Parts: sequence; C-alpha cells; structure tokens
Amino acid sequence: MSNTTNETRVAVITVIVEEPDCVPAINEILHAAAPYIIGRMGIPYREKNISIISVAVDADLNVINNISGKLGRLSGATVKTAYSKK
Repeated sequence: MSNTTNETRVAVITVIVEEPDCVPAINEILHAAAPYIIGRMGIPYREKNISIISVAVDADLNVINNISGKLGRLSGATVKTAYSKK
C-alpha cells in the first residue's frame, strides 16, 4: 500500500470480531497498514464472546478502502468505516 496522493482523510475502521480464528489475519492486515494507523483500541466483550477493534487511520481514500476491504472479506469479522469530511 502506498499513499499516491498528498490528499488524505481521517477515518475510523471498526471491526467486530465474532470468530477468534480471524484475529491473526486481522493483525497481519493491520501490521501491513501500520504507516497509516494513528491509533488502535481493542475491547474484549466477554459477555457476548466478541471483540471490538477501532482503528483510526490517516490515508488517501484508496488506501483506506483497501484496508477496509481486506478486513471486510475475512470470515468471522464485520467491518464498517466512518470517514471524516475533510
């Protein structure tokens, strides 16, 4: 992934992890996206046996969509992305 333009957006990618087996793949995708990650927060919700991961990124739209798309294709995870207007 490379940032091909100077214009970037801030976004938050939220991942609901329903199957723990997909966690290594999530970590691999996020590790590859490390240059764009502002911060990451993970919350285990033991009562529902799920985890919630929020990842704040600053990148161009193609990069954000690429990260979100890769995460969204994983079985066992649900992904939504919110973009800043600027």
